[in-house]
Amino acid sequence: MDKTFRFGSQRGRLALGAALLATGLAAAPAIAQEEFPEVGEQVPITVLINASPWFSGYEAAVALYEEQTGNEVELDVTPYSGMLEKARNAVRGAESTHQLLNIDGGWTVEFYEAGTLTPLNEIDPEFKLPEQVFACGLTHWWNADKRWRTPDGGALYGVPPNCNTHMQVYRTDLYEQAKLTPPVSVDDVAASCKAVQQASGLYGYVTRGERGSIRFEWSPYLLAHGADIAADMENGDYTVTVNSPEALTSLTKFLDIIKGCGPENVAALTQNDVIQLMAAGKAAEIQVVVAAMSSLTDPAKSVVAGKLGAVPNPIVGGKKLSSPIGNWVSAIPQNISPEEKQAALAFLKWFVSKPAQEAYVAAGGVPVRGDVLEPLADNPDYFWVKAYLSNLDGAVSLFGYAEAAEVDQVLGLRLNQALIGELTPAAALNTSAAEIEAIFKKSGRKTGRLPDLVQ
Repeated sequence: MDKTFRFGSQRGRLALGAALLATGLAAAPAIAQEEFPEVGEQVPITVLINASPWFSGYEAAVALYEEQTGNEVELDVTPYSGMLEKARNAVRGAESTHQLLNIDGGWTVEFYEAGTLTPLNEIDPEFKLPEQVFACGLTHWWNADKRWRTPDGGALYGVPPNCNTHMQVYRTDLYEQAKLTPPVSVDDVAASCKAVQQASGLYGYVTRGERGSIRFEWSPYLLAHGADIAADMENGDYTVTVNSPEALTSLTKFLDIIKGCGPENVAALTQNDVIQLMAAGKAAEIQVVVAAMSSLTDPAKSVVAGKLGAVPNPIVGGKKLSSPIGNWVSAIPQNISPEEKQAALAFLKWFVSKPAQEAYVAAGGVPVRGDVLEPLADNPDYFWVKAYLSNLDGAVSLFGYAEAAEVDQVLGLRLNQALIGELTPAAALNTSAAEIEAIFKKSGRKTGRLPDLVQ
């Protein structure tokens, strides 16, 4: 069920903002030295945002913004499965009911190519993202001529509220008891998950297997093996390569790990399931996005708080390759008034400021500024920062094209079928390749596909 927080009933949020201002920032490792930006009096705005592990930090930041500025922000909190349709409805109507849309990075190109979002410099020609803001896969930039997300000749269309990448999060106490070292390579993961599972009686490795997420969970393994969905999309070559031998090796190893070391119902696991299995002390290691850290490190929510470590995504052959990124973009629709656009941009300017980002991390959010996150790297309370920064370095979004949502649906279905045994891994990749090629052909792309894998 959707959940909307309205200004008239926001006493709890305002109290949270006050608590952050009075005590939260004082407890944070980095204390704001800069002033919060002056944004002036603005008309009220409504923000479309997904119900996610990072929501509580965002909610606290919004509460602080309201308290500081007196400006009103309404949060329309929606399950992930309903976000795309709500965003589409918002931009296609005569007038959007939302002034700020959080859009999954994999969906953004559809909106860019349709011309339904406002370049931020159309609202304020002087606005620039602070240089300390992470690249976040460049999903908030769009070069219309090249049809690619890049600041090189592109326009800025939004602000990243997070830069989600995976991490491998493990129980330090269990690994020490079993005399295991944290896994570095894919083969390490395969070996250690079985060893720690046998030693502890817990699930050795858990990650999402349900249709809507399995493609993203497999992506670190795909990239680690030097494989990709298509050949060179940035330069217009959409030859489908997802059925390469390297992709097959990556999928076979990934499925062996999550079936051999995870729960029997792994094919139905959602992000909340994975987080809860670790938080409840039922898993020795999980693959999870960085946004989950606030839930796993809060003693009120997690029985394993204080017992966790994190390492970067596993590698192959000693070579670190790009990590996949699954972030969001906060963007402003075209079909709203100039005053509403100004109000939405005012919030974004405030949100990416250093003091606002320090408040964000104090409330459990993951900041998007290096000068806020990097000083925490040696703080034991932020044990995950080094692994996250390693994965963030050179992280890429695999879905920088308009057909991304369709391709994701194809891969989600076929990979899930391989997980439950309806298809062999080779058949799943061959079927995916044929269906993705058809999608690209329909769009007029220069495409083709590799020969089918032997089944």
